[in-house]
Amino acid sequence: MTAEEDAGGLRILVADDHPLFRAALVHTLQAFTASGGALFEASSFASLVSTVTAQPELDLVLLDLNMPGAQGFSSLVYLRGERPALPVIVISSNDQPRTVSRAQEFGAAGFVPKSAPIAVLQNALRQVMAGGEWFPQDKATRSAEDAQFAEQLAQLTPQQFRVLMCIADGLLNKQIAYELGLAENTVKVHISAILRKLDCNSRTQAAVKVKALQPEGEGSGG
Repeated sequence: MTAEEDAGGLRILVADDHPLFRAALVHTLQAFTASGGALFEASSFASLVSTVTAQPELDLVLLDLNMPGAQGFSSLVYLRGERPALPVIVISSNDQPRTVSRAQEFGAAGFVPKSAPIAVLQNALRQVMAGGEWFPQDKATRSAEDAQFAEQLAQLTPQQFRVLMCIADGLLNKQIAYELGLAENTVKVHISAILRKLDCNSRTQAAVKVKALQPEGEGSGG
């Protein structure tokens, strides 16, 4: 029996907005989901949220950093807050040492560059599912500033995090209420709590903090 067959039965979510790359990942992961497992796909932050909500028994998420509706590491931070026991492996074309170290700081269990051979991904998956971590050897020193911000973000409820992402997208309170199906007064209460937890004086300052979640060198795809 192969190592992949030993790990069969996993329920894995592949979150990536590139259809071809997502299909390649799904094909690669089929051996890990044999014997009662399942593969799920998400192409945006919204579909990631809905899948995580609908599938409480997920074993692993493979996460692209750059998807519609996400701000860099925001989807990773959301997953760590919503499902802290669910391991996440970041799969990204941006493999700069600083990006790798920030992924670890914000709670990823592993980081695999999109340029890596399939064998590397398989090895990372095995190590993470065994309770370990997998990161490139040349990752940079982790940042105290990132650690502090990660702690602040961890204080947000899932709904507050969604409101924060809307603030970062420049939405007004009325638009946020419509987007999330909330009363406008509820949005105001959430924003007050968000500003307090992030130690911000204004929603503009909070939005600037969220923009800092964008990986260095990002812009052409995650």
